[in-house]
Amino acid sequence: MNSASKYIRLSTGFNMPLVGIGTYKTTGREKIFNVLDEALGVGYHSIDTAAVYRNEEDIGYALKTLLNKYALERDDIFITTKLAPSDNGNPQRIRKAVETSLKALGTSYIDLYLVHWPGTGGIPEDSIENIKLRSITWQTLIDLKSQGFLRSIGVSNYTIKHLQLLLQDCHGESPAVNQVECHPHYRQGKLLEFCKKEGIHVQAYSSLGTSNETTLLKDPIVCRVAEELNVSPARVLLKWALQQGIGIIPKATSKEHIHDNFKLDFTINETQMKALCSLPQRKYAWSPDNVV
Repeated sequence: MNSASKYIRLSTGFNMPLVGIGTYKTTGREKIFNVLDEALGVGYHSIDTAAVYRNEEDIGYALKTLLNKYALERDDIFITTKLAPSDNGNPQRIRKAVETSLKALGTSYIDLYLVHWPGTGGIPEDSIENIKLRSITWQTLIDLKSQGFLRSIGVSNYTIKHLQLLLQDCHGESPAVNQVECHPHYRQGKLLEFCKKEGIHVQAYSSLGTSNETTLLKDPIVCRVAEELNVSPARVLLKWALQQGIGIIPKATSKEHIHDNFKLDFTINETQMKALCSLPQRKYAWSPDNVV
């Protein structure tokens, strides 16, 4: 089975590809066009963006041409975008944000819309106000979903604590996805277990570490497993997640990496998985732990 045919059925009933192309820090009309041209040609059918990435309009521009080029319909592509923290808790701004994303992406609906951060721009992380604002945000997204603008709604960077609070006050609509940092150096075992129990799909970002931090890609155990399997360390890290049913959205701009990140048709054996799951823990991206 190749990566293109692997989907997860979300709690909303929609199928989401387990492998998507990430676009964080990928900007510029020409660069976005070239990345998506290559990605769609390889077989990626999922694109991850966010309002704060400032590239939605360029993605929309590229898709106008590329869907035709690859004989794809809008329904063949799964688009994820996210609400900026500055818009949390303000129904008017949330509606405007969704409207802006729809227009920029050139689509009448968004497949998955995520609350990008559990906190609100301008509000201290330790303020209890964050809980109320998250509830208002969620209620507004449920409304927009019921109107057909959003097919599935979810969250990003939510801890177990944030999810528990949301589920107590989710108006009958659980988040379909929680997108979080997850890799062998930050395995998120308890969060994965919690989300599985609640029917929330976990999607990983920073699967390879971050662009400024290559410790994960150079980890001796990761490199040893890569050598044993005759694949790149990046592919080992991506397969580690995929083999556990965790979605991935690797960011790549070079043709080589776009192709490499999609060729995940190998198996990490039990001994190798145990080794990868015994690495010391270290977080590379921002932490939501202090957000009330």
